[in-house]
Amino acid sequence: MRAVIQRVAHASVSIEGQIKSEIQQGYLILLGCENADSEEDIQWLAHKIVGLRIFDDEMGVMNKSIMDIGGEILVVSQFTLWASYKKGNRPSYLRAGKHEITVPLYERFVKVLSEQLGKTVQTGEFGAYMKVELLNDGPVTICMDTKNKE
Repeated sequence: MRAVIQRVAHASVSIEGQIKSEIQQGYLILLGCENADSEEDIQWLAHKIVGLRIFDDEMGVMNKSIMDIGGEILVVSQFTLWASYKKGNRPSYLRAGKHEITVPLYERFVKVLSEQLGKTVQTGEFGAYMKVELLNDGPVTICMDTKNKE
């Protein structure tokens, strides 16, 4: 699994001109799954994200987690995180997971993340054409890959 975590002041996702989900302060997470992803990847990534300390404390130091600030999370599926750009100028997405494998992985990740956060995680719609709006706060953007845990 690959995730791009953006610390946001607010974010929303719209489908066909209608807002599907929106959050205030928290994380917008772009999530890409591949066929080789597993429950272990889901658990590791959710735990890492909930514990990530990238919100400012009283001294202006990034020392607080999303749990500490009572923040919200919006997760959007993003197969293009698996783009291979080594040959030519048109990316290949061969490593992106197959729909029948990645939909359950995505849904399970959202469920586990919601459980660990202690509140409902907002989502986009898997496979839909979406417009994502955000105000990146910082900006702070962290990339994680469950195959590179060290």
